[in-house]
Amino acid sequence: MTQETRTATIGAGPVTLGTSGLGARTAPGSADEEAAVEVALDLFAGDHAFLDTSNNYAGGRSEAVLGLALARLAPEAAARVVSKVDHEPGTRVFDRDRVLRSFDETTARLGVDHLPLLHLHDPYSVTFEEAVGPGGAVEGLVELREAGRVGAIGVAAAPVPLMARYVRTGVFDAVLIHNRFTVVDQSAAPVFAEAKERGMTVFNAAPFGSGLLAKGPHDGAVYDYRPAGADLLAWTRRLQETCAAHGVSLPAVALHYSLRSPLVDSTVVGVASPGRRAQLDRLVATQVPDELWDAVDALGPAPSPVDDSAYA
Repeated sequence: MTQETRTATIGAGPVTLGTSGLGARTAPGSADEEAAVEVALDLFAGDHAFLDTSNNYAGGRSEAVLGLALARLAPEAAARVVSKVDHEPGTRVFDRDRVLRSFDETTARLGVDHLPLLHLHDPYSVTFEEAVGPGGAVEGLVELREAGRVGAIGVAAAPVPLMARYVRTGVFDAVLIHNRFTVVDQSAAPVFAEAKERGMTVFNAAPFGSGLLAKGPHDGAVYDYRPAGADLLAWTRRLQETCAAHGVSLPAVALHYSLRSPLVDSTVVGVASPGRRAQLDRLVATQVPDELWDAVDALGPAPSPVDDSAYA
């Protein structure tokens, strides 16, 4: 596959609203579904450029709920939804044909025929070589872009070594990595820097580390969907005390760590429950004093539990 440098044309804003939990465990036509649609309508009422979903989020219910919301809105609202193609449930097939089917499933649920951005999502059921080779998933994404059915294509996953390989193909317009550019773990920084040099749009997802940096250290806390060890909890407790000493909350600092970075074009934050967008907007508006960042640096590196060595 020919490498090239791309010019980013994706109109992402500082914050992208993630909808992985939207519509979870709701049935079509139920009161719970209607409540989820109301949450979706509130997300569209905000001024954030994109709402981020995926073919497999909540078993397809995230896209279905967003589609119901879009049906009540002006047509231009559809240009704010970005999604991802996923492997086939059950078989885990993830080739060119599956990408095209996944896209068709997504657009049917959303009630649209075009997406501004479509990501290759969690391509773990195939090797990198299979994904980028003839008949592979990347071929399907490129076809969709060349046909004008999507405005841009990206890759969205986590392991840094794997993501570096996808970025270096030169094929993608965007990259999304989660839990690897936070106040705890900055392992995605080199990949983000290379993506920026290539003109790609950088999405940084999960600035709260799957919960630890939103709720603070507590029994059962997780980072990157795995238990936070005692050493990380102790470090986070010191961080929380540092934030309090400067008059700001831990979640505000976690969010602004990403918002202030020149490596990040848009920070993806999950919002799937009533009032969550308003809470997020208050965090965005929080003024974080510059001197706090020096105090954070003085804490030293966090003992991150992230281990991507299996993908090296």
